[in-house]
Amino acid sequence: MKEDFLHYLWKFKKFDILNLKTSNNEEITIANVGQYLELAGPDFFNAQITIGNQMWAGNVEIHLKSSDWYVHHHERDVAYENVILHVVWEHDTEIYRKNNTEIPVLELKKYVDRDITDNYNSLMSPKAWIFCEKQLADVSPFILKNWQERLFFERLERKSKAIYELLQQTNNDWEAVLFCLLAKNFGLNTNGEIFLKIATSIPFSIIRKEGPEAENLEALLFGNAGLLDVEKEDNYFKDLKFRFYYLLHKYQIEKSSGNLVQFFKHRPDNFPTIRLSQLANLYHGNQNLFSQISEVTSVKAIYELFQVSATSYWQEHYQFDKESPKKKKMLSKSFIDLIVVNTLIPIQFAYAKSRGGEVVEDLIQLLNEVAPEKNAIMDKFKSFGVHAASAFETQAMLQLKNEYCSKGRCLECAIGMELLTAT
Repeated sequence: MKEDFLHYLWKFKKFDILNLKTSNNEEITIANVGQYLELAGPDFFNAQITIGNQMWAGNVEIHLKSSDWYVHHHERDVAYENVILHVVWEHDTEIYRKNNTEIPVLELKKYVDRDITDNYNSLMSPKAWIFCEKQLADVSPFILKNWQERLFFERLERKSKAIYELLQQTNNDWEAVLFCLLAKNFGLNTNGEIFLKIATSIPFSIIRKEGPEAENLEALLFGNAGLLDVEKEDNYFKDLKFRFYYLLHKYQIEKSSGNLVQFFKHRPDNFPTIRLSQLANLYHGNQNLFSQISEVTSVKAIYELFQVSATSYWQEHYQFDKESPKKKKMLSKSFIDLIVVNTLIPIQFAYAKSRGGEVVEDLIQLLNEVAPEKNAIMDKFKSFGVHAASAFETQAMLQLKNEYCSKGRCLECAIGMELLTAT
């Protein structure tokens, strides 16, 4: 058993609150359990409790055993002087304040229904992947749906932090932030961070100015990706290299270094050459992409906006100097779905929040139009009877696995709390 289980029991009064007595047989009446702070100091702040005939207002500390008070040296800490009740699972010793007054103790195990402890032990039993995998399919669809909305909101909040950091770096230019986020998305997992570094190394004002010429955008991106560092006989390569160093001189900027993009284990359509070319061509045709995205209300409109291919040279190449059968190399629907999920939805949320707006319901509706993501985590949930119908649900379940299941936060999870009280 862990202390967080006792926190759960106390916070939600999951025990017989009508017949409580201290270890010294004084009656206890709880008017307010207090505020759960999850900070240094006592566990619950500003509780209101009647012990005997005396009403007390103060803090509540919770431990598995009374003796843990001394194990944690609370007797030396002034922050614990205002504790009015010590709630424990097992009372094994009396506890005193610095002035030698005894702190009342509530031994909780006497008042908790056996079903709850059995459910807790079952929930927290050794797992193969997640603790509740055997019971997950039995959770009420209503509970799961409401919890998914909360998880989705939490995931957007987490992603917003990186967006606001980029916003500071770009002098509050949302168009520049979108460019950086799209670059990261175009790089996928392998090259994402490198593509982001490339994008942040080029002032977006230059992207705006050079947008009318796709080759100049390619030159800036390829050059900063280290793809023009060698010597080749290919005429297009030579042209991009000339353009790149001309643009460095023109704008008095330095070449970004250490960006070694990866080709290994990628399908040819995901080669960094193709993705960087598609990104360049996207900004060749859209000078105010963020403004256009802000007005989009359907996934169909997004698909139309991102109908982009690599530039003409790359229709017959995947790498310099190596011709291949002609292919237009458009952004696929599945790739645009990734852009919607990982870039467009988070930036719309962050933008609305920065302006005091509320768009969560609109974004949920938008993601409900996008096909569910396919990955190992979702395959696992599916094997336990949880089937995702859209990208909204897969995003929520990814948040559940990464931030709750993997961290053992079952008692902070709506599913875990539902299973605890199941009969």
